[in-house]
Amino acid sequence: MNKITAFFKRFSVAFWTANVVELLERAAYYGVFIVITLYLSRILAFSDVEAAMISGTFSALLYLLPTFSGAYADKIGFKKSLILAFSLLTLGYFGLAFFPSVLHNAGLVDYGFDTTFTGLRESNYKWVILPIMTLIIIGGSFIKSVITGTVAKETSSANRATGFSIFYTIVNIGAFSGKTVVKPLREAMGNVGLINISYFSAGMTLVALIAVIFFFRPTVNHGERKSIRTILRALGKVLTNARLIILILIITGFWMVQHQLYATMPKYVLRMAGEGSSPSWYANVNPLVVFITVGFITSMLKKRSALFSMTIGMLIMPVSAFAMAAGNLISGDTMGFVNMHPVAFMMIVGIAFQGLAESFISPRFLEYFSFQAPKGEEGMYLGFSHLHSFFSSILGFGLSGFLLEKYCPDPHTLTEAQKLTAYDHAHYIWYYFVAIAIVSAIALMIYGKVTTRIDAKKAAKVS
Repeated sequence: MNKITAFFKRFSVAFWTANVVELLERAAYYGVFIVITLYLSRILAFSDVEAAMISGTFSALLYLLPTFSGAYADKIGFKKSLILAFSLLTLGYFGLAFFPSVLHNAGLVDYGFDTTFTGLRESNYKWVILPIMTLIIIGGSFIKSVITGTVAKETSSANRATGFSIFYTIVNIGAFSGKTVVKPLREAMGNVGLINISYFSAGMTLVALIAVIFFFRPTVNHGERKSIRTILRALGKVLTNARLIILILIITGFWMVQHQLYATMPKYVLRMAGEGSSPSWYANVNPLVVFITVGFITSMLKKRSALFSMTIGMLIMPVSAFAMAAGNLISGDTMGFVNMHPVAFMMIVGIAFQGLAESFISPRFLEYFSFQAPKGEEGMYLGFSHLHSFFSSILGFGLSGFLLEKYCPDPHTLTEAQKLTAYDHAHYIWYYFVAIAIVSAIALMIYGKVTTRIDAKKAAKVS
């Protein structure tokens, strides 16, 4: 007991408060995000393409804005920033939950276990969801920079590694727990569960807001105080650095496939394996595999180059996408040795390979990215290391929408005759991502050889 108490006392109250509210925020975010395309289509009548573009833009801005929000957070202080962030998040998630009742009262839709649209498909009122989602984007953009900044400032050189280890564990616990709430809500309430998950998320961020107000007392209330002009200048340098932008575009291919966990997988599984499927639980296989394997893989390859580790991960991704396609090639409603639909079973296999690939790539990408930045400017450049997620969110979600409409359309848009053959080639969706993953892997190998040769020539000139 004394050891546990001593461990907690190694860190400040502000450190633990920051981690608790991070857990609550991640649970809120992933509870909503895993079903965001389902919510937009089943609750608000958006087409697959419209839902994909909205979701992709939502995800992309959450990756792009934190660097800029962080600059503003440095000006007003960490505590005020978190109060602002969780206030906006609570309003945004509550808006996602409450907005459907407004549409129902307007006579545009009837909600129950299933949804009956009575004019919403043709109405422009559904687009009011965009400013509601903007509240979540702005609020969420503050969280990453302020929480990570707090962890850095509330730890010393002696315990910083432990502090960030605790932080990343908390992130994964939050992501895992948020997704697990979805299944029981959907089973008990059907499509109404897709609405009520946002009440859960609003509750999580409200508790976080209260915790920040009463318990968050940071010893250092500001970060590095970078100006917006400095950040824009750094962004310009990254975008004009051919070596960096090529690397970002190559890794974008990996994340385009990875984003299908949220873009394509939920709708694909429910349409192919039935409403009894559990896409939110299948998605949890990814962080579980990462949690189990990342430490071992990083340790095993610590003497090999970051590029070598990343290349292995890129070569695993085509296997992941092909496994996801394979479910539709297996006949029957169950796998035989396990009482699970082949599409659901092979989806889990594919997601497991995704997690394995991520363990090879993610820990080493930041390391490699930092070495490509000019000396003395690594920190500034790393602020834009997630540009690949901005691009891959737009491209990955956008492509998903078009592929779903072509190969795995919403059954409510089909006649009974069309349903007989509409899903025969649904697995073709994953072949596109197999191709993207293969091209990205080959491109990374070529990139590695070219940059190694360039570096060797530079070293020869210097010597």
